[in-house]
Amino acid sequence: MTTETMHKVILYPVGNGDTSQIVLANKKRLLFDFCHREQGEDPKDPLIDLKKRLKEELKEAQRDYYDVVALTHGDDDHISKSTEFFELQHAAKYQGKDRIKIRELWVPAAMVLEPATQDQKNDEVIIWRQEARHRLREGKGIRVFSKPDKLKQWLEENGLSPESRKHLITDAGELVPDFTLDSDGVEFFVHSPFVKHVDEGDILRNDASLIFQVRFVVEGTTTDYFAVGDADYDVLEDIVSITKYHKRDDRLNWHLYNIPHHCSYGALAPEKGDRETVPTEKVKEILLHGQPDAYVVSSSRPISDDAEAYEQEQPPHIQARKAYQRYLEKVGGRKLLVTMEEPNGFHPEPIEFEITGKGVRRAGKDRTGGLGVVAAMTPRAGFTTPRAG
Repeated sequence: MTTETMHKVILYPVGNGDTSQIVLANKKRLLFDFCHREQGEDPKDPLIDLKKRLKEELKEAQRDYYDVVALTHGDDDHISKSTEFFELQHAAKYQGKDRIKIRELWVPAAMVLEPATQDQKNDEVIIWRQEARHRLREGKGIRVFSKPDKLKQWLEENGLSPESRKHLITDAGELVPDFTLDSDGVEFFVHSPFVKHVDEGDILRNDASLIFQVRFVVEGTTTDYFAVGDADYDVLEDIVSITKYHKRDDRLNWHLYNIPHHCSYGALAPEKGDRETVPTEKVKEILLHGQPDAYVVSSSRPISDDAEAYEQEQPPHIQARKAYQRYLEKVGGRKLLVTMEEPNGFHPEPIEFEITGKGVRRAGKDRTGGLGVVAAMTPRAGFTTPRAG
């Protein structure tokens, strides 16, 4: 009996935050972001106890490390409580006990260059800045994305030549050298950040976040996963323009799309719209690169379809959800899923996809039904006890 070659993509229900994991067929594990909320430790709360869940998974896999931990950017909803969970190399106080090790840390250059005042030295993003800088000085266990002049300046100020660390730095438009289709069945094409996200004006974390097209090939079948950080529409427009300029249109393809910024309209257009967000023309191009039977996932709180939802300022936005649904239908996609709604809004579980020689599929029995908005059985944002939508 032959074993089916299978990679997995798992997205965790962490509210308006991001944590996802890629588990390769060769057992390598890559964790993208880490958002643990203390209320998730209460079994009555819909949020997952992320620390507990991840440690249980690692124990089952008989390991105490991740091959890669990628921090797409330094906002709290992407790194919350992470410095309590991982073992950091730059200071003894972050080591020992049952901390989880990181073989390779992936960060945008903006995180290395994050500005800080004395009052901010204990902020988690600054602790990660110190860890990234330590690993960069040591010359191992790190990959930095983008090579702005400010990074070159930092290296020189620390007695390091840019040449001596170029093997640790990957620019937009390049493949991450640590993984290949031949050896791992996967490759990571870097769409962003760009040099301008650091060198032109202030460092904006969302603009400088990591964005990949993750390409799996299993038994000759290609499956593309568009893993997007908290990018706004203008960053996505740049990605479309640059990718098409270099005639790499296939790098916009996706069978699985991780909606940016918790289903915010800002990842589609400058205006939310009354009933539905209208994406800019170039963002439409990305959405129309979805492949038949594709999935779209919003890592966010439940999205209700009622009068209050249309007036909501903070994401998720029902107007954005309707736009994603419209374009998913246009490309013959399969389903839009919300992490805090699956299988219901009271007890959500991680959404797991399997990547095989037959493409992408939901793990276990796939949910039935169309692409309609879930308006019931999803608790309103801010409630931790069951309440009908």
